[in-house]
Amino acid sequence: MTAALTVAGAIWTWIAFRRRGAANGLRALGFTLLPAAAWLTGTLEMVVEIAGSVTDWATGLVFDIFTWAGVGLAGLSVVLWVVSGIIRDRQLARGQAAGGTTSGSSGPAAAPKGRDALPPAGSSGRGGSPIDDEMADIEALLRKRGIQ
Repeated sequence: MTAALTVAGAIWTWIAFRRRGAANGLRALGFTLLPAAAWLTGTLEMVVEIAGSVTDWATGLVFDIFTWAGVGLAGLSVVLWVVSGIIRDRQLARGQAAGGTTSGSSGPAAAPKGRDALPPAGSSGRGGSPIDDEMADIEALLRKRGIQ
């Protein structure tokens, strides 16, 4: 294999020198010497073993039923994790909505506190100056949906 790659590289080098000049010929010569260097250092055998191992793994992945069962279980676990997050978020939202209405106060005490709190409708956080048009549109949509 090494000899075939080196001979093919030598032909390529000769053609590159003749047609494209010294720079491309020297580059081709550098590539031509790589298979021989890999053989002499033992890395060619390592590359062949790695390629064989990857091929065996890929073949096993495609044709092994246990591997596909493992892939299916991994996919199912991801789906269950995502669905549980969605369900948890809905339960928390229902709990917050139910907690606000059962306490009997639908005024400012039931408004969210902290980072989720929105400023009053007529002001922004900058000392009572009017809200820009985008925030007014967002507040209108929130009021329409009954969120604010």
